[in-house]
Amino acid sequence: MTATQQPHTTTTADNKEPALKIHPAADIFPMLDQDELLDLAESIKTEGQHEPIVLDPYGVLLDGRNRLAACKIAGVEPRFTTYTGTDPMRLIMSGNLVRRHTSKGQQAMITAMACSVSGRSLRNQAKHHGLSLTRLSNAATILKHAPHLAEQVRVGTLGLDAAYTAAREQRDRTAALKAQYDRLREHASDLAAQVTEGLLTFDDATAALDERLETERLRQHVIDADTLRLADGDTTSPLAELAERGDITWGQAHQRAEEFLAHRQDAIDRAQHALQLIAENWTAVQDLAARPGAQLTRDILGGLAPEVRFLTQRLIALD
Repeated sequence: MTATQQPHTTTTADNKEPALKIHPAADIFPMLDQDELLDLAESIKTEGQHEPIVLDPYGVLLDGRNRLAACKIAGVEPRFTTYTGTDPMRLIMSGNLVRRHTSKGQQAMITAMACSVSGRSLRNQAKHHGLSLTRLSNAATILKHAPHLAEQVRVGTLGLDAAYTAAREQRDRTAALKAQYDRLREHASDLAAQVTEGLLTFDDATAALDERLETERLRQHVIDADTLRLADGDTTSPLAELAERGDITWGQAHQRAEEFLAHRQDAIDRAQHALQLIAENWTAVQDLAARPGAQLTRDILGGLAPEVRFLTQRLIALD
C-alpha cells in the first residue's frame, strides 16, 4: 500500500464511519488534550499533514492516532504509509517516547504497560530507550499490584513515586492476607471455608484459630506434665482427664501443671544441692571410715543429731 492509498478498515456498529484497529502498545500512549488536538487540526488544515499515519501490513495503526483524530476534526483526508520493518514495537515506543511531552514517570509506566502487552524485557527496553530500569521496575510493580494507579500515572494525574509507595503498601497488604489465609487453610480448613463463603471475616477467623491453637498448646503442656507425674509415681487423676471431663478448664489445668512442675524442679534443685555438699565433704566421711573406733570418731558422731548420725553411719558403711 502506498502513502496515497487508503487502508483496509473496520466499521463502527452503525456502519456509518470507518474505524481503524489500534495496536495495543500504541493505544497505551495518552491522547493529546482537546486544546492540543485542536491546534494540531488547525495546523493540518493550513499546512497539511507533515507525517503520515503508520499502519502495519494488516491495516493496524502503529503510529499517528492524534494525527488521525486531527484530520477528522480538520475535515482533511488522512495520509497513510505502511511499515515494512520487523519490529513494530520499537517503532511505536521510540517514536512516541521521543515525540511526547511526558514525564519520566509516564514514560516508565507506558513502557511497562507495553512490555506487559508484548512480553518484552524491561531491561532491554530500558537499554533501547535510555530509561531508568529502577523506574521501569517500579512501574511494573504498580501495574501488577495497583493497576488503577497505573492508569493515573499513564495519563499524568499521579506521580510514579507516589503510586509506587501506594502499590507497595497494597502488595504488602495482599501478601499479609494471603499468608493469613494460607495459615487458616493449613490449621483450620473449616474457618478458611467460612472466610471464602463470607461467613467470617479474616480477623474473626484468625482470632478463632489463635484460640484453638492456644487451647491445643495448653492441652499438650498439661499432658506432658501428667506424663511426668505418672513417671514420678503420682496416682492422682490426670489433669488432662479432669479438663476433658469439664471439671476444670484447660487454663486451670495448665496452672496446676505449672505449679507441679515448679515444685518438682524445686525438689530436684534442693536434692542436687544436698548431694553436691556431700560430694564436696566426702573426705570427712572417708576419714571417719578409716578409723571407726577412734575417740575422735566417737566424739564427732556423738555430737550429731540422731538423724545426721544415722546418715553418717550409713555413709561410712558404704565407703
